[in-house]
Amino acid sequence: MTSVVVGVGPLTEADVVAVARGGAAVELSAEAVAAIEASRAAVEKLAASPEPAYGISTGFGALATKHIPVERRAQLQRSLIRSHAAGSGPEVEREVVRALMLLRLSTLATGRTGIRLQTARTLEALLNHGITPVVPEYGSLGCSGDLAPLSHVAVVLTGEGTVRLDGQLRQAANALREKGIEPVTLAEKEGLALINGTDGMLGMLALASHDLEMLLKTADLTAAMSVEGLLGTDRVFAADLQALRPHPGQAEAARHMRQLLDGSKIMDSHRTPDCNRVQDAYSLRCSPQVNGAARDTLEHARTVAQRELQAAIDNPVVLPDGRVESNGNFHGAPVAYVLDFLAIVAADVASMSERRTDRFLDTARSHGLNAFLAHDPGVDSGHMIAQYTQAGIVTELKRLAAPASVDSIPSSAMQEDHVSMGWHAARKLRKVVDGLTRVLAIELLTAARGLDLRAPLTPAPATKAVVDKLRETVPGPGPDRLLAPDIEAAVELVRNGTAIATADLVVSGQEVSR
Repeated sequence: MTSVVVGVGPLTEADVVAVARGGAAVELSAEAVAAIEASRAAVEKLAASPEPAYGISTGFGALATKHIPVERRAQLQRSLIRSHAAGSGPEVEREVVRALMLLRLSTLATGRTGIRLQTARTLEALLNHGITPVVPEYGSLGCSGDLAPLSHVAVVLTGEGTVRLDGQLRQAANALREKGIEPVTLAEKEGLALINGTDGMLGMLALASHDLEMLLKTADLTAAMSVEGLLGTDRVFAADLQALRPHPGQAEAARHMRQLLDGSKIMDSHRTPDCNRVQDAYSLRCSPQVNGAARDTLEHARTVAQRELQAAIDNPVVLPDGRVESNGNFHGAPVAYVLDFLAIVAADVASMSERRTDRFLDTARSHGLNAFLAHDPGVDSGHMIAQYTQAGIVTELKRLAAPASVDSIPSSAMQEDHVSMGWHAARKLRKVVDGLTRVLAIELLTAARGLDLRAPLTPAPATKAVVDKLRETVPGPGPDRLLAPDIEAAVELVRNGTAIATADLVVSGQEVSR
């Protein structure tokens, strides 16, 4: 895999995914090296001055007025990261830690933090040797940066703390020694430079955005399968109708659903003068409106993320003219807001998906299908309880959709009197993304069974390909069997992108053949 070069321009979402999930190596550019060394020279000049400079010759936060003599400044930096590595709770996922490490390195590479090159190189080495600091879940308020999570990374640079190497828990000092990495002794300003950023919440935003792009396309697929299996109409997805309300996401979702349903013999079977299906229920008819609005929200979130990926977030910062100035750019509000927005739309997409699934199971609304899609209703329960599982997840997602960013608890003796809670918004969004994956998988599982039960009528080529792919691991309709493994097989098909990739491969082939 090609290395991700840091310092020749802003990182991208794809870069974050490649390093965090794919294990791609990182490399500081020559431009980054020059910028780091220039800003360090400015910090060292201030460190030698009798004038106090925040984070260089003073304490931190509410202790910013206390001057620290030269002989105690190394202790100041060491004490900072030790005291701030105060997290608690479950271990954060490896991909999240690698993402925040990459993004902190990206800020260091801007030459606005005053870090020494050897310290930046050590962080680079941790990523490239697969050494992942153990970061507890709780500790960040999303203001003054993700302080506690980043501090658990910073202490590892000094040879303290705990890491994972090849999946095994190790003492940091031993892991660094094994890989030939020399621990650093932090100098003036370096403690702050390592921990004063929004890197954790931003990393989780990038990963969630990557996942949601695929899941929203999958929501088009499961909606199309449900419309097809429930004998709904696709006339409402026509381009001229969608153009009356010119939201780009809505137009894209409707276009995608038209492609997915193209060539369906099931749909053709009720395109007759005696068909009385003038208007379907909202969960079928309005799928492009909801999936499309979610797309547009995701696009906004990505715009915010891309701006943040261009940022140099630290306090204080070293400006190009050598000044070192305090600022408030570490406040996580921009990222926290869009993390909350994404949780809201993902929960709503899941809620609509569950309503479509429920329609398959009710004989009053399923248009001729067996109760609960059961083989022998009464003896068999079919997918009755799969919908319970969906409903339980959706309820949890609605709770998680409550925004974290409207909360604030003052800290640091009221110096930090308004915080973003962006880390919390990011943590709950990860749960929402997982929940949406499971809800869509259950709809896919149920809709596939409904489509099978419409035989001898055949689905559209795209949706049929997805049913066929599912049937490689999940048998078709029949007497009740253990359902949990079927659900998990469908979850994996959705999570790894196979379901939507299978459908879109057929769609692209249809377009080429035209």
